[in-house]
Amino acid sequence: MTKAIISINHVTKDFGSVRAVNDANFEIAEGEFFSLLGPSGCGKTTLLRILAGFEVPSAGSIYIDGRDVTLLPPNHRPVNMVFQNYAIFPHLNVASNIAFGMRRSGLSKAELAERIEEMLELIRLPGYGERGAHELSGGQRQRVALARALIKQPKVLLLDEPLGALDKKLREQMQIELRQLQQQVGITFVFVTHDQEEALTLSDRIAVMSQGDVLEISTPGELYEAPRSRFVADFIGTMNFFDCIVGDYRGGVLSADSAELGPVRVACTTPPAAPGEGFVLAIRPEKFQLVFDDAGASANTVRGRMGPSAYLGDRSHFYVYLEGRNEPVSVALPNLARSLDRIRGVDQEVWLTWPEDAAVLLPREE
Repeated sequence: MTKAIISINHVTKDFGSVRAVNDANFEIAEGEFFSLLGPSGCGKTTLLRILAGFEVPSAGSIYIDGRDVTLLPPNHRPVNMVFQNYAIFPHLNVASNIAFGMRRSGLSKAELAERIEEMLELIRLPGYGERGAHELSGGQRQRVALARALIKQPKVLLLDEPLGALDKKLREQMQIELRQLQQQVGITFVFVTHDQEEALTLSDRIAVMSQGDVLEISTPGELYEAPRSRFVADFIGTMNFFDCIVGDYRGGVLSADSAELGPVRVACTTPPAAPGEGFVLAIRPEKFQLVFDDAGASANTVRGRMGPSAYLGDRSHFYVYLEGRNEPVSVALPNLARSLDRIRGVDQEVWLTWPEDAAVLLPREE
C-alpha cells in the first residue's frame, strides 16, 4: 500500500451506554477510494463524523497526513464532506453554490471565477454557472455538491451515502461518474454506504462493519470470493451455507460430509478444522451448475426439486429444494444457455453440481 493519508488508531466512540465504534484501528492510503460498509447502526457514519471532526472519539486518535487532528474542529482539518441531502442552497445559483466555501480563500474574483469554471468542467456541467438550484436534476445537484467540496482542494473527501436519494438507473450512472472523478482528481475518498453492490463497484478497499466493530478490510474481490467470517459472506452478495464434517485431506483436496449435500470435495490449502470436527461450506449462487438429466451419485452432486424461479434479463435466479433442508438453495445462471427453456415447472427434478474450488470454508460459529 502507498503512503497512509489517514491513520485511525484504536478509536472508540460511546454514546452513553451504547458503543457506536469499538476499537477501530486501520489506515487509508493516499489516493484510495475507501468504503465503510455495513447495515444501519453499525457505526460507519459515526466513524465518518469522527474523521470529519463532528464527533470526538471516547478513546483513540485520528491522524490525517501525519498530523494529529483528534481534537481539531472540522474547519481546521484538510477534509471536506458531502452529505446525502447535498445541502444545495436554493436561493443561490450553481456558481455561487460551488464558491460558497471559498469566501475567505484570498483568491481574486478572476481567480475564483477560473476555479469555478474548472469545477464545472470537472463535473461535466460547463455553462451551468448561472442556473438556479431549482433548475437542477437530482444527479446535477449531486455533482454541484461534489464540486463545492472539491473546489477547496481537500486532502480527503468524506461522502455520507451521497447517492442514496437517486433512483436506481441514475444511481448506477453516478457511481461510474464518481469513480472516474475520484481517479481524475487523485485525492482520497472515504465513502459510507449500506449498499453492497455500490461498495463493490466503487472501492479500492472496503471495511465491513457490524455493531461497532470493523470485521474485515480487503479488496472487493477478496471480500466476495474469500470472506473470512459468516457475517461478511452473508452481507456481501448472496451466499448458501451448509454444515459439514471434516474427513480426509490429501493433495490439497479436503473430503467432507454434509447431511444436506452428501459427500463433498473442496480444494483448499489447509483444512478448516480437525478430522471429525465441523465447519461451514459456503457457495455463491453462480458457482452452481443446474443439471436437468440424472447426474448420478458422486461428490459435489446433489439431487433436488425446482422451486420458484425469476427471469432477470441477463441472468435467471432459481431456488432448489434439497431433501432435509428447509431453506432453498439459491442458484444464479446467465441466460446464454437459455436455462429457462428446460424448466417445466415447480417440483421438477434437477441436480446441482459445483467444482472443487467453488466453495469458501468458514469456521462454525457457536
